[in-house]
Amino acid sequence: MMRYKLLGKSGLRVSELALGTMTFGPEWGWGASKEDSRAVFEAYANAGGNFIDTANRYTEGTSEKYVGEFIGGDRGHFVLATKYTLKTRQGDPNAAGNSRKNLVQSLEASLKRLNTDYLDLYWVHAWDFMTPVEEVMRALDDIVRAGKALYVGISDAPAWVIAQSNMLADLRGWSRFVGLQLQYSLVERNIEREHLPLARSTDIALTAWGILGAGILSGKYNQDSSAQGRAARSAADVPAWKLKIAQEVIDIAQSIGRSPSQVAINWVRQQPGVIIPILGAKLVDQARDNLGCLDFSLSPEHLARLDAVSKIDYGFPYSFLTSENVRDLVFAGTYPQIDNHRAG
Repeated sequence: MMRYKLLGKSGLRVSELALGTMTFGPEWGWGASKEDSRAVFEAYANAGGNFIDTANRYTEGTSEKYVGEFIGGDRGHFVLATKYTLKTRQGDPNAAGNSRKNLVQSLEASLKRLNTDYLDLYWVHAWDFMTPVEEVMRALDDIVRAGKALYVGISDAPAWVIAQSNMLADLRGWSRFVGLQLQYSLVERNIEREHLPLARSTDIALTAWGILGAGILSGKYNQDSSAQGRAARSAADVPAWKLKIAQEVIDIAQSIGRSPSQVAINWVRQQPGVIIPILGAKLVDQARDNLGCLDFSLSPEHLARLDAVSKIDYGFPYSFLTSENVRDLVFAGTYPQIDNHRAG
């Protein structure tokens, strides 16, 4: 049964799995037809999903058009999220980026394609390192006050930008980011250094994309030992260390009678904090298999095995600050005696 989470420091209830719609539409050469896209959407909705994620650039706008049509009969039920930042017209410097101008024109175009007069969540798609933080946060607050978006979030940005943005918003009384959208999987754990501690300590939800590591964690590059399978691995340029992680996923999946994709999704789903995996499927059978992750949980032993095989080096300053010598200097030898309720 689908459960629901509060989206960060908000009262918005979203399903524990989001539906990503970058595959909706054929314009990029590998997406789904309208019929297949509808089947994927209906499988997700019938499972209790209410959180739909799209963007103005997905399949040149077709994704938003499909989504708008699919949810049109029950718009109020769904939590609708889209994004701005990416280019809408090649060669035009103001038809891309984080500026107020691009925000406003992108928003109006998205609302038209989605056939709605408001968004539940509006994402900054990527940080441009040019637009002042003050401009971005004030412009986002303006659209919230105008009723065109209820909440705002940020995707693909450094942790320091997110922290600066929310601190400014809090000080000015503007709308803060309630959600982050970042790449996270067993083969991409770098956000554990800065982003996840930030999210957990300041009550920001994470929607995780790339949860199957571009298909690596589905096991498709491990299972075929033929010449054709080896050629596929070579063509995909899959590093050996990623194949090792995928093999551990496969082994656990086989031992519990589940698919590798379900195991990989549940590893993300069971991490501490508010973490919402984004499912992306081209075919309805893929969507149904992914949704099967809701039927079980990984055991502590399985989580430990997956953590061990995919563990990353946090580097400085974390390795320095957690070393025995530095902890002795900082805590005067009492570190093991202190019950820190904020740890983890």
